[in-house]
Amino acid sequence: MRFHFHTPYPTTMTEPTRKQAAPSGTWTSPISAAVVAAGATPLSQIALDGRDVLWLAGRASEAGRTTLQRLRADDTTEVTPAPFNVRTRVHEYGGGAYAVDGGTVWFSHFADNHVYMAEDGAEPVVITREEAVRYADFVPDRARSRLVAVREDHLAGEAYPVNTICAVGFDGVETILVDGNDFYAAPRLSPDGRQLAWLCWDHPRMPWQGTELWVADITADGALVDGRLVAGGLDESICQPEWSPGGLLHFVSDRSGWWNLYRFEGGVVHPLCPREAEFGGPQWNFGGSMYGFRSDDEIVCTYIEDGISRLGRLATRGCSLEPIDTPYQEIKELRVSADAVLVLAGSPTIALELALIEPESGNRSVLVQSIADLPDTAYLSVPHSIRYPSMGGRSAYAFYYAPANGGFELPGGELPPLIVIGHGGPTSMATSTLKLATQFWTSRGFAVLDVNYGGSSGFGRIYRDLLKGQWGIIDVEDCVAGARHLAEQGMVDPERLLIRGSSAGGLTTLNALTFHDVFKAGASYYGVSDLAGLDADSHKFESHYNEYLIAPKAQAQAVYRERSPIHHTDELRRPMIFFQGLDDKVVPPQQSETMVDALRARGVPVAYLTLEGEGHGFRKAESVVRTLEAELAFYLRVFGIALPEGLPRLEIENLAA
Repeated sequence: MRFHFHTPYPTTMTEPTRKQAAPSGTWTSPISAAVVAAGATPLSQIALDGRDVLWLAGRASEAGRTTLQRLRADDTTEVTPAPFNVRTRVHEYGGGAYAVDGGTVWFSHFADNHVYMAEDGAEPVVITREEAVRYADFVPDRARSRLVAVREDHLAGEAYPVNTICAVGFDGVETILVDGNDFYAAPRLSPDGRQLAWLCWDHPRMPWQGTELWVADITADGALVDGRLVAGGLDESICQPEWSPGGLLHFVSDRSGWWNLYRFEGGVVHPLCPREAEFGGPQWNFGGSMYGFRSDDEIVCTYIEDGISRLGRLATRGCSLEPIDTPYQEIKELRVSADAVLVLAGSPTIALELALIEPESGNRSVLVQSIADLPDTAYLSVPHSIRYPSMGGRSAYAFYYAPANGGFELPGGELPPLIVIGHGGPTSMATSTLKLATQFWTSRGFAVLDVNYGGSSGFGRIYRDLLKGQWGIIDVEDCVAGARHLAEQGMVDPERLLIRGSSAGGLTTLNALTFHDVFKAGASYYGVSDLAGLDADSHKFESHYNEYLIAPKAQAQAVYRERSPIHHTDELRRPMIFFQGLDDKVVPPQQSETMVDALRARGVPVAYLTLEGEGHGFRKAESVVRTLEAELAFYLRVFGIALPEGLPRLEIENLAA
């Protein structure tokens, strides 16, 4: 593999000699909604197969189709041409939708849930038989001509599917290998093919609360025997089990309060690098990877400290961690071979990209960029990581973006409006990687605060567990405190504070507007408004999540009512705009519709946009354009600012013209 130093984007610009003074929201920006929709190619699930590099790329222009790409000897080919859509809905959030070995690829096709096998250069052929069964987290078992996978069986038509680990023969014959638990993940075959490790957990836990790591021997006929528990339990979260080249099982556990690396050897669990850092993350999706082996003696890993990702070389026996210098502050995934590290990463000035790094020298070769042509740096806002006081003496974390536009500035004395973002999850994490969707706002004169409220990942288990029983309170308090902090510092206009969020962040948005008199308006993207309804409509993976976030079922009814904004619409007097995918199975449309109807009836200004063919998260380019432009128009009209030319009109009920 060849490596070279890479300067990601031009850093020179021609600064206008004089900026034009204009109100926020009216600034002309090259970062249009269409640029946001078309400019970023979603990249995910990277892999190394010998000297081949593979990854998934989203196609917003093709109704959000995801396709598998392969780079071989400087030539990129599409392994899965249309209509193939490489995606799985196991646990609804998917991930782990393909595997590769020796040039052969196995993948899940979203339209029919079947697994297809594509020999190197050949057309894909289907190898599974039932469309009502979903598969994920594939592991090729070449010696037995089969694929080991997580299986989610919807055949029985019950309320919830049955999850197992199975073997799918290349001839289509299936065998259940492990069953009895509610959930499974990460089946991993030992290098000699004689053992299988896997993760499992049961309701009411989510995988970042408590999981178990098991290992079993594989008999001559492919069955599993002598299964034994390696680590984990009700209050220990384990993720990413991996075998070293020599056959020792490794994994990430938060038994110390931080997701750290461990080795299982001689029946004993050994810590590799005790550190107040996160070497793992919450398993919302299958197939995540934050470490890998160069050899039996060396691991290359990424770890998060204070919300920032770092790359390092870890000696497996000496426990020494040596940093590898990179320009990145977020490393989403990595894959490791003896001579290269493949990363999917970004920073405040680098949009998400796929790069090869030579671990000894640090030389970097950028292979694929999610955004090939960035706007001039004069239109890009570089965030500052801030820590600020919140309620009850807590501290919260966030990334603050100031307005940035090479051609415009605010009129003298005017402070910018602030958009506070509460991320989804809620056990997720805001990062500082360059996102055009954020720059869309900052290049128009808005400030943005992207909050890592209590409960977010990346800051240890104690911080993550702040949300235990407190969803709808802690997250809201930290968003409110962040807005107040910036206003008190004289950085933003206290009369023009806005809040937006998606999914769980939608609940944060609604509760902040309902129970606090700080924000002037808000936007909810497929947000939760009725916690009881969420329980009733939720899929299996999250069907007990509220028992952790809010209250056990025996006490839930009263608490649900207390924290569900749908029951407190008389306290919500701020304008709202709602966006909802009509195919959403995570937060069904009635969650938004009931809230909109209540606000409409009470005379509160409200706008509601529905999107055909969209689920939990919008994938189509036209959906991104429509929602961003509508949200901008909504804020401008609420603030009484004339809409710029070309911005579509928006119907807002109960708002005077």
